Amino acid sequence: MADANITPVTEFILKGITERPELQTPCFVMFLVIYLVTVLGNLGLITLIRIDTRLHTPMYYFLSHLAFVDLCYSSVITPKMMMNFVVEQNTISFLACATQLGCFLTFMITECFLLASMAYDRYAAICKPLHYTTLMSQRICFHLVAVPYIYSFLVALFHTIVTFRLTYCGPNVINHFYCDDLPLLALSCSDTHIKEILIFAFAGFDMICSSSIVLTSYIFIVAAILRIRSNQGRRKAISTCGSHMVAVTIFYGTLIFMYLQPKSNHSLDTDKMASVFYTVIIPMLNPLIYSLRNKEVKDASKKVLEKGYETLRILKLRK
Repeated sequence: MADANITPVTEFILKGITERPELQTPCFVMFLVIYLVTVLGNLGLITLIRIDTRLHTPMYYFLSHLAFVDLCYSSVITPKMMMNFVVEQNTISFLACATQLGCFLTFMITECFLLASMAYDRYAAICKPLHYTTLMSQRICFHLVAVPYIYSFLVALFHTIVTFRLTYCGPNVINHFYCDDLPLLALSCSDTHIKEILIFAFAGFDMICSSSIVLTSYIFIVAAILRIRSNQGRRKAISTCGSHMVAVTIFYGTLIFMYLQPKSNHSLDTDKMASVFYTVIIPMLNPLIYSLRNKEVKDASKKVLEKGYETLRILKLRK
């Protein structure tokens, strides 16, 4: 009889990053600037790669998809997160929460395996330069991008269905700034043991597989770099790989911290801070650390700006 009187939750309230009134406006402005930089940086990178034929190579093909994933990744989380700073209660419907979780998981897992694809591309370019066009043919590049998208969507769909088949009977306040598995499980009235095992198993499999590809690729890359006699060649290779490894370390480090530690060690408040890095900060940094330091991208950007300036000058003269 008691179970019959339970009212199921139809919406959730996102608690957000902070409830301190004096921090609401500064945080809103800061995250708004970060989001605008993220959108402009990733859209600009995608556009640049599409219009400049010199960037139609496998490396930039992966970069364009990484930029797309980062753009979607950030757009799924950041706008709703900023609502916490301007409204008294940031509510989200049951369906919208499920959609946000599904999209978040899709893009997060996709990014993991895109990073692995990019590491393999760098391995082929540095360690197998004579066979690069064969190893990174158009067909192989397509598969290295399509498989992460398809696999990530199916895994995210499975996790979302399992999570939202659980019973939520109150309270409905999510101690986070977006709908994520772990804060949702803390609100569930059901037995979440199986779901926790699934999170650990899938997160472990995804991160071990993708990070193993990255690590193995870089072991061979480092060995190849040590065999390069030219100091300039070594510096160029180290610079490119170093930037990639910094982003990979931050991304995988925060994910491991979030999903592969025992439940007894979890603090949702600490997890929120870690989540900011891979949901908000990394999508903003990726265009910089992967491409804007690259000479080819800089040259392409200058060319586009010069063409734009010349077009404006001609239009002014015609007037």
